[in-house]
Amino acid sequence: MSQHTIRLAGMLRRLTFTVVTLTATAQLLTASATAAPATAPAHASAHEIVTWGASADRMGEAASNRGYRLVVRTSAGGTDLRVRLSNAFGDRPLTFGRAYAGVQKEGAALVRGSNRSLTFGGERSVTVPAGESALSDPLPGRLPAATSLVVSLYVADTGGPATGHGMAMQTSYTSAGDHVAAEGPADWTGTTGSWFYLDAVTVRTGPDVGAVVALGDSVTDGWQSTTDHDRRWPDYLARRLQADADTHIEGVANEGISGNKVLADGAGQSALNRLHRDVLSHPGVRTVLLFEGVNDIKAHTGVTAQDLIDGYRRIIDRAHTAGVCVVGATVGPFKGWYEWDAPAEAVRREVNEFLRTGGEFDAVADFDRILRSPYDHERILPFFDNGDHLHPNDTGMQAMADSVGLRDLSCDRDAP
Repeated sequence: MSQHTIRLAGMLRRLTFTVVTLTATAQLLTASATAAPATAPAHASAHEIVTWGASADRMGEAASNRGYRLVVRTSAGGTDLRVRLSNAFGDRPLTFGRAYAGVQKEGAALVRGSNRSLTFGGERSVTVPAGESALSDPLPGRLPAATSLVVSLYVADTGGPATGHGMAMQTSYTSAGDHVAAEGPADWTGTTGSWFYLDAVTVRTGPDVGAVVALGDSVTDGWQSTTDHDRRWPDYLARRLQADADTHIEGVANEGISGNKVLADGAGQSALNRLHRDVLSHPGVRTVLLFEGVNDIKAHTGVTAQDLIDGYRRIIDRAHTAGVCVVGATVGPFKGWYEWDAPAEAVRREVNEFLRTGGEFDAVADFDRILRSPYDHERILPFFDNGDHLHPNDTGMQAMADSVGLRDLSCDRDAP
């Protein structure tokens, strides 16, 4: 097949999943008369991939008789949307009375006709045991790429710790009581900057299409990027992938947790302890882009470069065993942050030397080289600095995403 034919095929695939008018958006989750059911032979060559994800964490006391209208931005387009609801940190069963999926018009208002009921094993209500998750039945219909999807949940009965993602950098909405079927905003008067219970959205797409998971800390989570504008570096990466006709990596899941570490629990479970749930359990994942380590280093807990390298190796081994490739990202500069000192900088440099030259990752994304000042390699370039000397601004986030080699994400490794 010629390169011209491959490029044309990629362009046509993306056009299929593009929303071109508000009318088309209103219909994107509506099952057409010709839509095949999820089990039909027409889907035999398709497979499921993750199109959105967020790391689950402990969220404080859970509330009963509460509605959550959660706004998320998908990456890959496809059919047969499914959502995963998590009770990973609950200590008792959690009952969802109803769940709906629709498309955001503005704020808590949905595009008319887009809000549709989700089922779980054919039932509208589902009870999720403590420590478990529930995957919805496929919702027939097509979901275009880059959709502002709204998942509305009614939590009928719960208690104990809630599960969710604390720093969403996205405004979602809450209600008292069950208003999940309503497309208007009248009853959704509360706001929240967190996502509750929803930790993944998947779609079915062609068998050649895959996904990448960004596993990281607050920089990956998007801290200091502009809220409600999807300017985290994985968002910019998703837009690059969508615009590239030659890549088959279209799904992007952001599994960053602010303050997260590779080796130790604290701000969320460590990267090692959450690797299965937040990365390997997602369908269609080809590659994980690992960008963690600065919190291990700057915490001054005695973690050495060799400790961190050993942690990276454990992640690589587990991912490779599962048939998933690993792109390692160098640890960015943070001189000027209050926890920086010369010993921490020495660890960072040694770790980055391993990342660049060790040859154990399938590829390397050199975020340090992109972010650092040419006049002081220990500091973030002021043009990319949000002001705290650790977290990039929107421009820095985009520069990071632009530096990722898209071909590196297409690594294909078969599980043994």
